[in-house]
Amino acid sequence: MIWKQLRISLLAFTLSGVLFVLGTIVFLPTKDKQTVPAFTFPQEVPLPQWQFTISRPLPQPTKKVYKVIAQKHYQYLNKNWVLDIEMRYLKDGDVVQLLRDFTFISSPAVVRQQQGVGYYGLGVEKQRAYLSACINPQGGSTFTNEQFNQNLHTHAIQPKRLLSWILSQEQLQDNRCLWAHLSVPFKNSSPEAAYQVLENAWFSWYRWWEPRFPKS
Repeated sequence: MIWKQLRISLLAFTLSGVLFVLGTIVFLPTKDKQTVPAFTFPQEVPLPQWQFTISRPLPQPTKKVYKVIAQKHYQYLNKNWVLDIEMRYLKDGDVVQLLRDFTFISSPAVVRQQQGVGYYGLGVEKQRAYLSACINPQGGSTFTNEQFNQNLHTHAIQPKRLLSWILSQEQLQDNRCLWAHLSVPFKNSSPEAAYQVLENAWFSWYRWWEPRFPKS
């Protein structure tokens, strides 16, 4: 009889803990105030089939709502193509909104998915084709805010992460993002041809950065 009561009490305690964690995940704001260690982008990043030409700083955002931890502009050449890649490390993964606020691109993008990489957006703005995506600490890349939050919540409830959070070793929801924005001019080609160039470069770029995501 005593063992039965203990088992019921243990189950009730476990259920309460699970409900508390799930409630925290649902209602915990994704934009928290936890500090993020400093990070510096490398001067040069290898990109297969492309020749690196230069890297330089990017201007700070005008909107105070964004806290950009680090940023860098890279440029590469491949035959007649000039590829510009803007990298920003920040705590926000809504690439659709980031495009509006940083690049003033508001035209709708085509969202695609690549197995082993994730989601990304493709579009055209002022005779330039672009590809934009968020590289996440865990899981594949994302483009929309819904994709980013789904990825965030999915990895927050993993047993290993829950244990680390309970032990105060790391935050429950890691909403950091390496935002990659690739673009090429396409005056002498079609947007679809430019998309193919961007996708090939992006897949290699993602594979280099995914295991090198900054440590929390």
